[in-house]
Amino acid sequence: MQRRKSASCSSSAAKKQIETAAAETGDLVAATKLSAGTGDTLCDSTRVVRLPRAVFPAPCYGMAVRPAARGDEAKVAAAVQKLLEEDQTLSYVQNPATNEMILSGLGEQHLTAVVSKLKEDFGVEVVLSVPKIAYRETIRKKVKVQGKYKKQSGGHGQYGDVWIEFEPYPSDELVFEEKVFGGAVPRNFFPAVEKGLQESFTKGVLAGFPMVGVKAILVDGSYHPVDSSEMSFKTAASLAYKEGMKQAEPTLLEPMGSLEVSIPDDCTGDIMGDLNKRRGRVLGMNPGDEGMTVIQAEVPLREMADRTPAAADDPGRGRVPDYAGAVSAAAVESGG
Repeated sequence: MQRRKSASCSSSAAKKQIETAAAETGDLVAATKLSAGTGDTLCDSTRVVRLPRAVFPAPCYGMAVRPAARGDEAKVAAAVQKLLEEDQTLSYVQNPATNEMILSGLGEQHLTAVVSKLKEDFGVEVVLSVPKIAYRETIRKKVKVQGKYKKQSGGHGQYGDVWIEFEPYPSDELVFEEKVFGGAVPRNFFPAVEKGLQESFTKGVLAGFPMVGVKAILVDGSYHPVDSSEMSFKTAASLAYKEGMKQAEPTLLEPMGSLEVSIPDDCTGDIMGDLNKRRGRVLGMNPGDEGMTVIQAEVPLREMADRTPAAADDPGRGRVPDYAGAVSAAAVESGG
């Protein structure tokens, strides 16, 4: 237990504030200069009581948020932090894949009210937008390609030559290996080849999204005792990447979110239809509380940016307790 002091307590009667020395069960009072948070139990020090904290629903609707005016990022962060202390159904986190700040709540109206409160109470204006989708690119075929960079001008030239095998591999990062025999590529150039590939893998050949799930093996090449340099082999590796990705049947990976919906039995068909329209894949259906069914599914994150149609299908009686608790990826067919 921690002791807290308040300057005064008051109750409201229309527009009047009436100071009061005590509060009884059911009274609504305002305490000034009180250091306490949502869910804390306030009691007399002579009779300590600790009531169980309320369980709040988890945020299930998120939007990207940015300040309306440049340079107000710190003001927005400070204001949102104060709201988070009051409203425990809100969350405010940065998406590491897109670097966007995501404000999440219980629905569109909830976030609209938060935006209004930020403007009226804290004097900061923000703009909400649909969050960016962090697509990734990968390959479906093993290939072996050459990357050769040769440039001759006055004085020393530039020469780098590599043969690299690219193959699908279960990893979120580039896996690089070297299997060069006979000194075709000197060992001191291996880091330059890897660096050239790492920099190239940040931008795929289909739509410019980062590459994942690829293993690169340096198997052969050649060098010039005078003209070869780290920059030459870095450039050669980049050329091999561009050619290799085109031949290796590139494809887009679309992030999928885990979705769990608790819905009245008589609305199950409508929700199933809505999930199908959103390209969702139902993983299971289990009986929930009385008259309720719990549907577990995987749905593309892009299709869940606007979930109001699903809410309309269940006349206010369903709930979405967990969304995007886990994110996986599914391939989107693309021409290679």
